[in-house]
Amino acid sequence: MTDITQDGSLVSIGELSRLTGVPVRTIRFYCDEMILESRRTSGGHRMFDPATAVDQLLLVRRLRALGLSLAPIMDVLAGTMSLAEAVAAERRTLDTELAALTWRRASLLAVEDASPAERAARLELLAAVQDRHSAHDSLVRFWRHMLTPIPLEMFDGFIAMNVPDLPDDPAPHQVVAYAELATLITDPALRAVISRQLWRSDQARIRHRQALLTGVARAYESASHLLLAHERPRPGPELDQFVDAHAAARGERDTPQFRRQLLVGAADTDYRIRRYWSLTGEFTGTPTVGAAADWLYEALKRSATPASALTS
Repeated sequence: MTDITQDGSLVSIGELSRLTGVPVRTIRFYCDEMILESRRTSGGHRMFDPATAVDQLLLVRRLRALGLSLAPIMDVLAGTMSLAEAVAAERRTLDTELAALTWRRASLLAVEDASPAERAARLELLAAVQDRHSAHDSLVRFWRHMLTPIPLEMFDGFIAMNVPDLPDDPAPHQVVAYAELATLITDPALRAVISRQLWRSDQARIRHRQALLTGVARAYESASHLLLAHERPRPGPELDQFVDAHAAARGERDTPQFRRQLLVGAADTDYRIRRYWSLTGEFTGTPTVGAAADWLYEALKRSATPASALTS
């Protein structure tokens, strides 16, 4: 039996295998999966058009060598996806896998490098956080809940500045810090103290929550510039902007009594808040919202405290 049909236009599966170097059993598999088109002779043998089958089979082989699955390869052969689109999609998938692997490697090193006394606790911490993406997503969800009803564009800006992602190749200590951040936000006590820091006292009297968040955000931005300039906390236009936002949201005026009222039940010095923003600052490298809030809190204390008490 010849590998070429009588009109010489088709080749057998054996000849196609010799032309491409692809094993016969693999070609059969591709035919069964409808990846490669074949025709049947009256005797039931598969036959192929070499003008198209050779190029298609070589393309499949090369894409498989790069790790592409059969689904996108079929799309490329069908013309519903370009070759560039297929390899770009595979590269994005690989980027995600590599990010997961770098997290795992850094986590393993973090446990390995811990002292015997700390190793079990570190293992527990890192095991509680599945991967970098789930940790980042949990931080975003936390702040979406805390900052509602902040405008979307302002929320996105807050996340970009205060919920950093890990570096592409994180060091073990960075993975530990990020895992601790993701663990801290599961503590209801942290939610309570951050809520008090955001809304201050008399939350029930706040009439315009969105306007308050917008005004406070501007005050934080102003305070951040002073932090970068290493200015010590002090009364001034930045603090006035902060107090005005709180007063307007409650339908009140900025008075010495109102400023003292804002300090009632203040949670700014709570160790959980300090720890959260300290960890965040390790990644941002710039003043965080927490640092700006702390600056304004200290300025507010100075503003609400008689001068004699400050100098005595």
